Amino acid sequence: MSFYIVIPARYASSRLPAKPLAMIGDKTMIQRVYEQASKSAATKVIVATDDQRIADSVKVFGGEVCMTSDTHTSGTDRLQEVAACYGFSDSDIVVNVQGDEPLIPPQVIDQVAANLAANSAASVATLCEPIASLQDFNDPNVVKVVSDNNGFALYFSRAPIPWPRDTYTPSSSHLPSELVARRHIGIYAYRCALLNRFIRWPPAPLEQLESLEQLRVLSNGEHIHIDLACQKVPGGVDTPADLERIRLHLGALS
Repeated sequence: MSFYIVIPARYASSRLPAKPLAMIGDKTMIQRVYEQASKSAATKVIVATDDQRIADSVKVFGGEVCMTSDTHTSGTDRLQEVAACYGFSDSDIVVNVQGDEPLIPPQVIDQVAANLAANSAASVATLCEPIASLQDFNDPNVVKVVSDNNGFALYFSRAPIPWPRDTYTPSSSHLPSELVARRHIGIYAYRCALLNRFIRWPPAPLEQLESLEQLRVLSNGEHIHIDLACQKVPGGVDTPADLERIRLHLGALS
């Protein structure tokens, strides 16, 4: 099995401007993500950006970069442009690794690519992990997913799903013991044919309602394979507090 990794990286960020170039120890965030991705079995790792400052930074540490349009509304659109630029075939697999996850385990990258390769009925694969806390179950920033018996996603939501009707209320102090709830982890493997279809679809009503791009895929009748991540995936960097957490974590390891 062969696959490619694309790391979308934008300079603009409302909560943490210039995030890809933030220093974590002696390396930028984008370099740390790139190095983690390079530990996987990917044939090639490519940073996709519309900002010359990020491109220049990637070139300094010897990474591969593809300049993309500054009009993309989603990372998926940016992935499709990279696939087109490199001439990837419809059957090629591209893994989207977020540019703000400097601790992403290479094993989960390999896992999501292998899962897509092994499931011909799916055009996308992604991962999840168990939800163990009441806070996470109720948090709209924690995206939940439910799947069918064949390992395909039925729905993604910011709402608490599945809802244990008879054993749970909004005032409950703990999760019911029988509840199996999963948090979606935002790493995706795509077949390039899906990327080419995706850019022609208008945003789906459910996607706009929940602000979840993967619902455009489900709304158009495509299958998304979902599996429990083989390793714990540390949270990414969205805020200055997240950045400091990562700095302290890596500092403790050095």
